[in-house]
Amino acid sequence: MEKLKILFVCMGNICRSPAAEGILRKKVHEAGLDGRFEIDSAGTYGYHEGELPDPRMRMHASARGYALTSRSRPVRVDDFSRFDWIVGMDDVNMSYLMDMAPDVYSQKKICRMTDFCRIHRADHVPDPYYGGASGFTYVLDLLEDACDGIVEKFT
Repeated sequence: MEKLKILFVCMGNICRSPAAEGILRKKVHEAGLDGRFEIDSAGTYGYHEGELPDPRMRMHASARGYALTSRSRPVRVDDFSRFDWIVGMDDVNMSYLMDMAPDVYSQKKICRMTDFCRIHRADHVPDPYYGGASGFTYVLDLLEDACDGIVEKFT
């Protein structure tokens, strides 16, 4: 069976998208589906390239049992041929991805993270970078819900 390849995208690839990557990795592992998914994350801007996720996001994620160990990287045009789904966190990221997509087929791979939410009603995953602890907690709540929806949808 071919792997389902998912790329999560936020602005700097240091908060939301690496958290989504870490959460989905754990949920896929717990479901015994490691071999069925390829999971990565990237940012629409490359100014954090090579950095670990934000220490506050790592701390909040760790408290829930998630290890965020990926290194930030920017989205690349070849990601559109490599991944089956490119999942944006908010309108700014979605717009950037739509503009960057090399063709209409690639644009059809782009979707919004909150489209997978089953419990929470939100139209985007807010950037917690400039907020306090409650912002990180809320983002993790949304991402856990959406990742459960992804596992449910694709298995």
